[in-house]
Amino acid sequence: MGNSKHPFSLGLGDLDPGQICPARTPGSLGINDHADPSGWSLFGDTPGPIGICSSPVPKVGFGFAAQLSLAGQKVMSAEELELIGEQNCPEFVLLAAVSYGEASWKNVAEEMAAIAKVIVRQKEARKTSIAKLLGPNSSYAFAASDGNARTGAFLKASPKERLANSGMVLALKAAQGAMGDGFDYSSGAYFWDGADIKSNYANHPKVKLGIKFTDPKHNIYGIAETSVDKTEYWLDANKKPTANARGKYKCVYESTAAYGGTIFWKYGADFLKATGNKVFA
Repeated sequence: MGNSKHPFSLGLGDLDPGQICPARTPGSLGINDHADPSGWSLFGDTPGPIGICSSPVPKVGFGFAAQLSLAGQKVMSAEELELIGEQNCPEFVLLAAVSYGEASWKNVAEEMAAIAKVIVRQKEARKTSIAKLLGPNSSYAFAASDGNARTGAFLKASPKERLANSGMVLALKAAQGAMGDGFDYSSGAYFWDGADIKSNYANHPKVKLGIKFTDPKHNIYGIAETSVDKTEYWLDANKKPTANARGKYKCVYESTAAYGGTIFWKYGADFLKATGNKVFA
């Protein structure tokens, strides 16, 4: 407890008898209600049946603690405080916003987490930053640049407003996991597609290059697989094909997972072997 002289924290040694409130709501949160259940203290007074109004300040900045106290807000959990702090990083917010925007309106936690993980994997493979990967001219994740309503709503919201929105909280947690050591729900994917793979099936780039579902559960839109019959040849010193085949492949993309409204993909092993293509490009 200590004897802090900060105006928003008093130690037991600082109390006078007038600050003992026998008629309070008991409990570990230490509600400083003076028998008024609608009142809240800052993070809790000294717990116990007599309710000492000590209001000890936790390990957060005094400025933020003061704001909470003056606003009369309900206690924030440690997890919420951490998510508030994470939002001081612009790249974290951008990652969460795009994960929220690219995901379906169903707000599926695994879907957002997988999208966030793919973005971070692409960022690391390309040796770039999230800001550059998802910049205003981005063609990698269109939600970052095409006026996506969900992404826009996320970016316009304040940190506290995001915490009050269950879908946005999932996006924040998705970004937190992706930038940390969170589970990879994408199962090693580098790409994803939403509903447009069905609505634009005939002209979809991936469909034209060949798609294969490695698990029937990944085919959430009930679309047909496609195949090609390609043989790649080694090139000579003038970069002209020789008679020596390098490899063959029948599809470029293989599914790795699917959640909500999103299918996740990676390049097939045969395609990579035959072309020498990078796994992320």
